[in-house]
Amino acid sequence: MNIDNLLNYEIDESDGVYTLKNLNTTIGFVRFNADGEVEYIFVNPIFRKKGIAKRLLKLVKNKTGQKIVFQKPISPLGKKLIQSLEK
Repeated sequence: MNIDNLLNYEIDESDGVYTLKNLNTTIGFVRFNADGEVEYIFVNPIFRKKGIAKRLLKLVKNKTGQKIVFQKPISPLGKKLIQSLEK
C-alpha cells in the first residue's frame, strides 16, 4: 500500500482525531491537541511498517503548525516510532 495514494482510503477528522480507514477496518488513528501534542497514536498491526504513523503525524503537524510532542507515558512501540522519526 502506498499511503500517499489514498484512493481506497478515507481520512476523517473530528475533535482532534484523524482516523484512516478503508471499507473494512480502521487502519490507524492519532489523537492530538492544538499545541501539536500527540495524546495517542495507533496503527492496526496488519498495516504497520508502511509509513502510516508518519503520515498521520504529518497531518497533525500540518493542522496545528506546531512541532510534534508525544505525551507521556510512551509505550515501547511509541519509543520505536520516535527513534524512526529521528533518523
